[in-house]
Amino acid sequence: MQKRMGEAVARVARKVNDTVENKTDSLDLANCKLMTFPVGIYKAMRSVTEGIHHISLANNELKSLTSRFVTTFSQLRELNLAGNYLHRLPEEVTSLLHLRAINLSRNRFRHFPEPLATVATLETIDLEENEIAEVPVEKLATMASLQSLNLRANPVSPEVRLLVRPLVPFDLLLSPEEPVSKA
Repeated sequence: MQKRMGEAVARVARKVNDTVENKTDSLDLANCKLMTFPVGIYKAMRSVTEGIHHISLANNELKSLTSRFVTTFSQLRELNLAGNYLHRLPEEVTSLLHLRAINLSRNRFRHFPEPLATVATLETIDLEENEIAEVPVEKLATMASLQSLNLRANPVSPEVRLLVRPLVPFDLLLSPEEPVSKA
């Protein structure tokens, strides 16, 4: 067990070092079994955080994202958090003034993460395979940059389905409605 943990830590350290040394604009920590974002990364990356535009933390075991993460990587354009255990986002997400795409599919959101509705630059929101029934349609309709919202495999209420069509100027992806059984 400790050997596997050591290997995982070494893999994360290697990926962080590659990003810092090569001054790339991406940090890929997908599939690293992370339960939290390692605090040591903030220090290791402090010289390049402004240049990081893409982060993938997909397929980890994250239960939350801290406000420090959001404020440290303030220049993000794409954030992939798919396949974690997230159920909410910190309010500081509203300060990501360059964020264009966020992938929150396969998480544990029961409610639409409302801070996203105030991120004016967002073009794509992926919330596939969560547990979202209610959607703030009026707020989303005011998002000028939004082009695509994926809510497939969510228990979106029939009322939302009816409201959405005339109001939203973006592509809304929903799962087909379940046929109503005539018992």
